[in-house]
Amino acid sequence: MKVYAFGEKDRPALVLLPGTCCHWKGNFGHVIPALARDYRVLAVSYDGFDETEATEFPTMREETEKIEDYLLAHCGGHIRGAYGCSLGGSFVGLLAARGRIRMDHGILGSSDLDQAPPLLAKLETKLMMPLFYPLVRDGRFSARFLQKQMEKFRQAMPEYLDAFLGMFGGARPYVTRRSCENQFYSDLVTPLPEGISAPGTTIHVFYAEKMGKKYLARYRKHFRDPVIYPQDLQHEELLACRPEGWVRLVKSILGTPEGLGEE
Repeated sequence: MKVYAFGEKDRPALVLLPGTCCHWKGNFGHVIPALARDYRVLAVSYDGFDETEATEFPTMREETEKIEDYLLAHCGGHIRGAYGCSLGGSFVGLLAARGRIRMDHGILGSSDLDQAPPLLAKLETKLMMPLFYPLVRDGRFSARFLQKQMEKFRQAMPEYLDAFLGMFGGARPYVTRRSCENQFYSDLVTPLPEGISAPGTTIHVFYAEKMGKKYLARYRKHFRDPVIYPQDLQHEELLACRPEGWVRLVKSILGTPEGLGEE
């Protein structure tokens, strides 16, 4: 695991956690410059997904421990906030639940928080990987029916589809299938407690309403009194297609150093 740091060291720390099998730069590269003016931005590059390392993704729990260890060593165990894109929201929840670090604000971006028993999770992973892994390795789907579906979707929402697929970071042949399998499976079977309430931490959720109402119920199940931001959008559409609006909303939650009294 690597962490890429941007902005002045004395600024409040903001941790960025990518989505499933995404590259940190594809996920957040377009918003980091605007964030780095006000925060010490720490973009996490998961084990198995960084081109400078020969690693494989272990489990959600092990990766969470590595993130915590980094923050304890480099931030004194206290951060202003963490934003989790999709799967990254599971990391935000685990960080809040485990309580090893102090986090003022945790933000979930369209996270699905899917959970499944081990047998079902193994089946889902086995079915998904032949379809999904070519997108990571080659930058495109290989299955013809998926290519046709993508073309139909592109005709309906060209900006969103291209921006969303761009978050994966293009062709990355250095990412192993095992890393993708481990991340996908581990996210499904790693328990996220119900009613998470960490002292001093406010949980915020960017709720993409077009994903469906069941996700709103999940957010309220796993977190006690989360602040919900309903958005009439698709999964992570605000981040992918409207980065200026996303930055404004994140900054309104975290506050700027001037508004925080240069803490």
